Amino acid sequence: MPIHPKEPDPAVAEHTHPASEGVVGGPPPADLPRSDPPTGRGPATDEQPGLGAAGDGGPAPSEDEYTAELRELEDRWRRALADLDNLRKRHARELERERTAERSRTAAAFLPVLDNLELALTHAGADPGAIVEGVRAVRDQAVNVLELLGYPRHAETGVAFDPARHEVIGVVQDPDASPGTVVDVLRPGYGDGERQLRPAAVTVAKRE
Repeated sequence: MPIHPKEPDPAVAEHTHPASEGVVGGPPPADLPRSDPPTGRGPATDEQPGLGAAGDGGPAPSEDEYTAELRELEDRWRRALADLDNLRKRHARELERERTAERSRTAAAFLPVLDNLELALTHAGADPGAIVEGVRAVRDQAVNVLELLGYPRHAETGVAFDPARHEVIGVVQDPDASPGTVVDVLRPGYGDGERQLRPAAVTVAKRE
């Protein structure tokens, strides 16, 4: 009877023979990375699923929120217009009060002038010389009031003609006056520069 060699038991061979390189079923080398089993997901990204552009700032405002914000802005705009209108009206009232007060101060400054005129007329029949002196004093008093209000009197002769202060009424030939100088003042002027009430009406020496 032929004797056949006994085949080794597979279970015993697995434990008694170490796995060699290239043998299927052996444990993987320790230095090779192990891959995780597939999960069915795509590549990992930073974006969360289900979040779009609006997800960064929360849910988009509703129509009611837009309406409420619009009403608030409109209310602020109306209040600003009301404040501006009140400011304009208050400024107009203050300006009118200042004008009234300034007119009152100016009129009050001329009251003594009127009182002296009344006094001169009362004594008109007493002494003609005294009347002339009284009227001259009243005139000087009125000139002083205008000067205090910022409108000095200009009635100088012999000065050079100044178109900003003089108004030429006529040109005369005067050998005693330098050409281009004021010879006579027909009507005094009051004030200077931007505060000029009127220029002096003068005659000027003719230029050669």
